[in-house]
Amino acid sequence: MSSYARQLMNCVEIGKAVTSAANMEQITTVILKRISELIQASNWTLYLLDHERGELTFALVMGLDRDLIKDHRIRLGEGIAGRVALTGEPIFVRDRVNRDPRFNPHIDALTGFKTESVICVPLKVHDRVIGVLEVINPQDTSLFEDDFQPILSILADFTAIGIVNARVYEEINRLVITDDVTGCYNTRFMHDYLARAIGDGREVSLVFLDLDDFKAVVDRHGHQLGSKMLKEVAATLVAGMDPQDRLIHYGGDEFVIILPEQDKTAAFVKVKRIRETFGNTVFLREEGLDIGISASFGIASYPQDAPDQKGLLQLADNALYSSKDRGKNTITVL
Repeated sequence: MSSYARQLMNCVEIGKAVTSAANMEQITTVILKRISELIQASNWTLYLLDHERGELTFALVMGLDRDLIKDHRIRLGEGIAGRVALTGEPIFVRDRVNRDPRFNPHIDALTGFKTESVICVPLKVHDRVIGVLEVINPQDTSLFEDDFQPILSILADFTAIGIVNARVYEEINRLVITDDVTGCYNTRFMHDYLARAIGDGREVSLVFLDLDDFKAVVDRHGHQLGSKMLKEVAATLVAGMDPQDRLIHYGGDEFVIILPEQDKTAAFVKVKRIRETFGNTVFLREEGLDIGISASFGIASYPQDAPDQKGLLQLADNALYSSKDRGKNTITVL
């Protein structure tokens, strides 16, 4: 089998692997493994285009210290990668790239790397550029020959299709587990998350909360402003949580906070802080209103209070209603 045929077969295998990956993490893992086998080079980079900002971001880097460039962005038209993203046309520079007026030495200056040759191809879907694949200092100079450019184009097409598929998959998955009113996680996510956490035997505290007298706000200002207020409430809650915590819109004016690896004492401290924040927050200010609201809370923990997920949910819910019965704006800990 000729070298060209082998490259073509490898490209087809990459296409199968990339287009079958279900999310962006899988896509980048496949690209890292497969393309590095196909193209031996000093380094290569996968850029994704941020259309809103008109900039390329480093999605995947091989052969460079990513920490040196992870926060760097390349403007459309800047350097070879930026030029390819802007025009949608590939660029091949076989040697002495530093003499090419399109070359920007900034990344070399940041990393201490020396770029000598470049293959840079756009990633397109329906003629729209979504990113750039750049190969630096490839060992096989035949990659610069006209015969091999169609293979690189096929490789770029497969990669672009895989990225779009992964984005669609992730968006669908996000919609499945999030609430369209607040943008928080929904009850489907809550049940799945708790099942995994409890199945692994991890300690977890659960907080049920209910907004006090929220119906009066809706009756006076309408459902549209009520929904906007729920979004602001969700943002206020998230601001008082840690990155590992999860906020769920349980329905209506009820929320659930999942606190993994936290006992009731830690949960109580956090909820007290959240309650204080509520007392100092006004909502719907952008709408010309200054609405204050309190909330009632109920806290229960696994495995201290309940042996399973169903019991934990029931106890936290019971604690919430104990708070409501005691006069609202109250925290009940089982």
